[in-house]
Amino acid sequence: MSRIWRISRLGARSLMLHPLRSFLTALGIIIGVGTVIYMLAIIEGRAEETQRKIRARGASNILIKAKQPSEEGNSSQSRSRMVTYGLTWEDAAAIGDALQYAEIIVPVREVNGTIYRNEFSSDTVAFATVTEYLQITRAKVVHGRWFSELEAQKSDAVIVLGTDLRKRLFQYRDPLGETVRIGSKVFTVIGVLGATITSDEREGQVRDRAGYIPMSSVRERFGERNVKRSSGSVEIEQVDLHQLIVQVEHLDQVLGTARAIQTLLDRSHKKQDYELDVPLKLLSEAEEEARRSKNLFGSIAAISLLVGGIGIMNIMLASVTERTREIGVRRALGAHRRDITLQFLVETLILSVLGGVVGIVGGVAATQIHEALIPDDPETIITTESVVLAFGISALVGILAGLYPAIRAAHMDPIEALRHE
Repeated sequence: MSRIWRISRLGARSLMLHPLRSFLTALGIIIGVGTVIYMLAIIEGRAEETQRKIRARGASNILIKAKQPSEEGNSSQSRSRMVTYGLTWEDAAAIGDALQYAEIIVPVREVNGTIYRNEFSSDTVAFATVTEYLQITRAKVVHGRWFSELEAQKSDAVIVLGTDLRKRLFQYRDPLGETVRIGSKVFTVIGVLGATITSDEREGQVRDRAGYIPMSSVRERFGERNVKRSSGSVEIEQVDLHQLIVQVEHLDQVLGTARAIQTLLDRSHKKQDYELDVPLKLLSEAEEEARRSKNLFGSIAAISLLVGGIGIMNIMLASVTERTREIGVRRALGAHRRDITLQFLVETLILSVLGGVVGIVGGVAATQIHEALIPDDPETIITTESVVLAFGISALVGILAGLYPAIRAAHMDPIEALRHE
């Protein structure tokens, strides 16, 4: 141990004789380690943000959405027509009866139209649903309350506003207790939802601009048909339900339940007027994409570490040539080959380790600067894995880069080394 300590001190002193050269030699490692940490922190942060949005949709949920078949959309050019498609109450009952893992089934129906409040209005949709909608979608009431089971049973004319709809209709006024109109039907505002967190930006905008009404209230006041007017044409939709949200008991049952729902609905929907959206599948795909991105960008950043290692090797080879006479004197005084090898290895290891430490500090600083300059970007996340990986690679590169120069120095002929000028 005393010999190793002595050689380490000798190596450190040799490096301090040329501080600028030593710094420039380690610069490649510093940049490489900092780049690895910075890039992986950005990728980790964006991946976590995407996964958080998908989880917010409910990883244990299965979304079944009504979809108007293409032939329905193009079959007629008349100014007035009726289309029938989508999900039915029978579908909801069949899923509940046939699938034991379907814990909660929440129906959703869309009511198209303009929502008015005095001189303010918003062309949007109202979602007719049930009390469990709040639980299954993880939506949050930020002001007021959600409608109760009693209000749903009594078909009360109450409405909960999405956050964007509330701003459009009431600006800065308190909407609670105020009334809004959908067509000629009047509803009392009882609550406001917070902003929707979802991986689909368009879906989030639709939900934030919507109003939420008890299903029984919509069926009593609007019947079973939707009327859409656009460009002088009228389209009447016969749709029982636009969405069914199925919550499954356990995550490992989600994909199997989704396949069972697909098989069940295929029997009664020959026109393929529905589609399945499985957030858990999206989550798995997002996690796999994050892994691929980390591997890709980690490999690219590791190339800079390799370049730094090549720089260390070049400098150490030049140092061996420059210090040939010193090596000869040490050999003549009794130094073994392993002592010479260890000295040069220690020097390269010091350069790579110190470069790794400075690179870690630089990478952390770069993430802080990134967050300060781009506040709208997802938060950067520095993981222990990325720090250990970057530092470990820098140390390994240092050892490998110094190995050949050290062996070359150790195998010099002492006599020839002493004669070197």
